[in-house]
Amino acid sequence: MPIGNIPYETLPELVREYASYKSAIQNCSEKTVSEYMLDLRTFFRYLLARDRKISPASEEFEKIDISGVDLDYIKNISTEDIYEFIMYTDNVRGNMAAAKSRKLSAIKGFFKYLTTKRFMLEDNPAINVESPKKKQALPKYLTLDESLLLLDAVKNDKESKSRIRDYAIITLFLNCGMRVSELVGINISDVDRELRSLTVTGKGNKQRIVYLNNACREALADYLSERLGEKYKTVDCRALFLSGRSQRISVKTVQWLVYKYLDMAGLESKHYSVHKLRHTAATLMYQTGNVDVRVLKDILGHEQLNTTQIYTHVSNRNMEEAMEQNPLAEQKNDKK
Repeated sequence: MPIGNIPYETLPELVREYASYKSAIQNCSEKTVSEYMLDLRTFFRYLLARDRKISPASEEFEKIDISGVDLDYIKNISTEDIYEFIMYTDNVRGNMAAAKSRKLSAIKGFFKYLTTKRFMLEDNPAINVESPKKKQALPKYLTLDESLLLLDAVKNDKESKSRIRDYAIITLFLNCGMRVSELVGINISDVDRELRSLTVTGKGNKQRIVYLNNACREALADYLSERLGEKYKTVDCRALFLSGRSQRISVKTVQWLVYKYLDMAGLESKHYSVHKLRHTAATLMYQTGNVDVRVLKDILGHEQLNTTQIYTHVSNRNMEEAMEQNPLAEQKNDKK
């Protein structure tokens, strides 16, 4: 049984057990478990390549078999080895802070599992390793006018057979701030009969209720009249949003249709994406809806409040820009 794209048998036994723990006990998504396993595979390949004097930049590196890594080998891994690996990911692989932090999270989680859950190690070499500091970039988002342009682009696409579906999808993104994985995972049974709310499954398989405003209710009602009509009457699929083949719509298809309408709206040069629509919903709610940041945290499904705090910085930046636009901003005292 593969873990993502990794054949199960190519991983060390303890790593396979850790994958099962992440999935069954911590209830992590298949994608998260797969990413952790990829990172641990790279980590162990690096250590084995160093031991065998194989260049980590060579093609041979990607073929190193790590299945033989056992507890005795793991017991000899030091804190210095972990720091050395993180430096390798920076210098050779060119990983940015976010990618390095994710790799370190995989390593930290694995050693924590061996020390505090399995009690196989007395000392955790990763416990005091600092995570690379990430540059906190302000979220990129569409303005209100750009959001309206995007919606108009869908409305005006009269030749599209999926226009009603696409309008509902983009309306939900711009109003509810859900993730693309959450949207494609919605089933018909997740939608409240009165269209007051729907249930989405977020990161860590955690469910939350998303409440719908008038725009969402109207767009969903239009789409549901089509989805539950004669056209799809014989379709055996629980998914709310269907592809052209009457199957659950994929993340890639949603990404494609968003790029399509961004292009039609003349916004392609702004380099927006599906995730930027989530930022847009959050920013518009915070800026113009007088929404408390703690409420916004729950709407977006953030685990930590500091993740949501970034939208308060967006507001601060807007206030700074507003000050610069004051017609008196360039007035200076005549010193003569």
